[in-house]
Amino acid sequence: MAAFGTLNGPAKLNAVSSLLDKLAQDLESNKLPQNERDAALEELKIYGRDPRNSDPIFTRRGIETLTKHAFNNPSTTTSRNALRVLCNALLLKPETRQIFVDIVPEAKACSQLKNDNRDDEFLISRLIFLTTYGTNIDLQKLIDQHGLAASVVGNLARHAERSSVPRSNGSQADPMEEMALVETLKLVFNVTQFCKQRVESFSAGIPHIITLLRNISPPSAQKPLDPPFASLINALMNLKFNGKDVEKAFYPDDEPTGVADSLVDLLDRSTKAYGDSELEHTVTPLVCVISMLYEHAPAPVREAMQSKLLPTDEDRQGVLGQGDNLPARLLRNSTNPLTPELRNAILHLLFDMSDKNAEIFVRNVGYGFASGFLFQNNIPVPEMSKPGDDRGAGAEGAGGRAFNPITGQFLDRENLPDLPDMTDAEKEREAERLFVLFERIKQLGVMSVQNPVEQAVQEGRFQELDDDEDDDDEDEKGNSSKTKG
Repeated sequence: MAAFGTLNGPAKLNAVSSLLDKLAQDLESNKLPQNERDAALEELKIYGRDPRNSDPIFTRRGIETLTKHAFNNPSTTTSRNALRVLCNALLLKPETRQIFVDIVPEAKACSQLKNDNRDDEFLISRLIFLTTYGTNIDLQKLIDQHGLAASVVGNLARHAERSSVPRSNGSQADPMEEMALVETLKLVFNVTQFCKQRVESFSAGIPHIITLLRNISPPSAQKPLDPPFASLINALMNLKFNGKDVEKAFYPDDEPTGVADSLVDLLDRSTKAYGDSELEHTVTPLVCVISMLYEHAPAPVREAMQSKLLPTDEDRQGVLGQGDNLPARLLRNSTNPLTPELRNAILHLLFDMSDKNAEIFVRNVGYGFASGFLFQNNIPVPEMSKPGDDRGAGAEGAGGRAFNPITGQFLDRENLPDLPDMTDAEKEREAERLFVLFERIKQLGVMSVQNPVEQAVQEGRFQELDDDEDDDDEDEKGNSSKTKG
């Protein structure tokens, strides 16, 4: 006799059909002993993990039979066994999701989600999460008429409360605790993504998510956004960061920068830990959440965030973006061709931290990093300025110390090449080349500039050479020079 759940091929198909027939008949007769009913569901769950030769599970009759056992049976054990089979079915066969939506008792499902039980939370949250893809499920109805948002917020509150209780030495966390939390957070993201008109129904969950972010021990340094951290961040993505309770959670009176510090530290570790293949989908949501946090933050919190995310005077000892601290890594990723979403998120964050002012933005990150973002977003590019000039993007840092507006490096720290002085003829050719270049730039309208040769004439710094001086140059250097700037 074959071991429990090990059949394959036609034998497996016959076993699955027989099990579903037994469960369907039991719905009418209710004569099957509970231990036999639960054993049948357990065997069906094992067979259903592989859709091959498990076809009866994925039919309307199969889904309907399992749904009735899941929501109409008074036994919690039977209910959860049936829910597990349903979860596997909806995951493996997307076409079963609409069947489930058509027959599921919505009120009972949302009511069961209120139970203070991690198995129920995990299973019901996963089922509703799966039905947000490829079905006509009415999420607004679930929220307005069946209390979906209230049930989800209640589960988040319980997770937050448990995370605040110190664990005794040596005690292990219940694995279902984290699994249920992750499913709840995934559900928050999808519902707020696909039912934006009811996003504010989940705002009450924000303080609980923040509590969890601060109480849960961080994952390993190699994967700082491993579960549940990535899910906690994603759950905040679509929520509204306003309202007194939300602001109190983000900027508590006793430690207003605490949440911001935690998120920035998480960003610091994440940009070190993940390569290009993971940065895009893993770190981008974190940058977006930090941007939203900054947008609503009071001035002291904004200043603290700027001090950690924008280049400092120490960074300007070299070319910006070439160091190994967080601002340098952000700047490098802002031009990373392999992470377009992350690149865009970083530049928006840095632009917001520059008061959404193009001149301050260029001053903060250098024209080299800023120009592409400004062009892409149709923001006028500020006029480049000379060191010591207060116009345009500015080229002076704190204390009036001049820096290169292109690279952001302090001018007195630049290593300039030791080249011989140009001859007058070389200067003339360079002036002519620059004159043509700047005239083309003006005609293209790329940026507002004044031709430096034209400016030199206006300021009296343009000198015509005498004929004698010209002859001397020919005799001595074999070149003729008409101008000297």
